[in-house]
Amino acid sequence: MLVSISIVRYRPLFIPLAIIAMAIHRIPLSLNKACTFWKLMGCGKNGSFDLQPDWQQWALLAVWTSEEEFNRFNKNSFIAWWWKKFTKEQWTLLSVPIASHGKWDGNDPFKLDNYERDYKGPIAVLTRATIRLNKLTQFWANVEPVAEIMAKAPGFISSVGIGEAPFFRQATLSIWRDMESMKAFAYGSAEHAEVIRKTRKQDWYSEELFARFRLISGSGTNKGIDPIKEIQQDL
Repeated sequence: MLVSISIVRYRPLFIPLAIIAMAIHRIPLSLNKACTFWKLMGCGKNGSFDLQPDWQQWALLAVWTSEEEFNRFNKNSFIAWWWKKFTKEQWTLLSVPIASHGKWDGNDPFKLDNYERDYKGPIAVLTRATIRLNKLTQFWANVEPVAEIMAKAPGFISSVGIGEAPFFRQATLSIWRDMESMKAFAYGSAEHAEVIRKTRKQDWYSEELFARFRLISGSGTNKGIDPIKEIQQDL
């Protein structure tokens, strides 16, 4: 199994085509038998859950049966042609799941027989949730303080906010130098721990998924920067 996450940035003139792509790109993805799970998503302006959409930036998360199948898609597909024609920037991260729990639209997209529980190198973390409509106010009131702390946490490399629908179907992909750094933030930050406590006590989510990934490679740039440049030598 290989997981690809591509973040593409359209030229301002082509923003209408970016919106159209959310509909028509579903067709080739649905027909591709080597792609076992996929999600076309928008992006927030900042690096985490975000109320402000970035209309130029969009995302595709896909699960492939092999790296060869991803390479075939990346070289020859209609979507790859579309991105080359209408976007001005693309960043793609390839990874392998090392742990996952929860559901995404009722599916377990990163299910493996054996996870790499002892892996200690650079990791990506995907946190995804469907927020209950009557809990939106509580959720969004707690997002910004935690996002600010995460961005300053030791070992934090980069993050991007992605989502299937504004306000209530949101995800964050964050990248960390190692598992220890991620765990120090997740379990050692009082603010983050408090949000987790509220999440459970107040039942904010109707569905959630948390997954960790071993990084394989990254290519391209996002907003002019290679987000994993400083850890490339560790992959």
